[in-house]
Amino acid sequence: MTLSGQGRTLLKDIETLRLKPYNDQTGKEINKWVEGATIGYGHLISQSDWDLYKNGITTEEAKQTFGRDLAPFIAEVNKDIKVPLKQNEFDALVVISYNIGASNFSKSSVVKLINDPKSKTSYTSLDSAWKSWNKSQGKVSFGLINRRASEWNIYSQGIYQGW
Repeated sequence: MTLSGQGRTLLKDIETLRLKPYNDQTGKEINKWVEGATIGYGHLISQSDWDLYKNGITTEEAKQTFGRDLAPFIAEVNKDIKVPLKQNEFDALVVISYNIGASNFSKSSVVKLINDPKSKTSYTSLDSAWKSWNKSQGKVSFGLINRRASEWNIYSQGIYQGW
């Protein structure tokens, strides 16, 4: 499967387009590399790539980077999920994996519970496992609470809405 146009549009809306580098934790523009340096539609800038992005990018470059960034998350969802999915379920899984990272997604209780609803995890439901990804730097984030609720609405009801 691949991400639908509706899923792609919502993910871009959630991530928002930023043409100048910024600190993902604070949202403030930056002029030197920091952990969490980000640009475009949520593209994390590595320290080695800082010189490529430090002066900003165009909208077209942001779109191209977003397309390249998405590919491994789409592949990860296809690899990790062993049961048939509806398009909205697949889209929601790509959106959450894009945010929490492919490695975290792969090891998550979300994946375990989708593949086997009876699997033993710390969570009583897929809903609670999904919404547990609500922390940034160890602290509950209202932005992540809202994001998880939006993703859950896509997954469980096919409602594609931001917050």
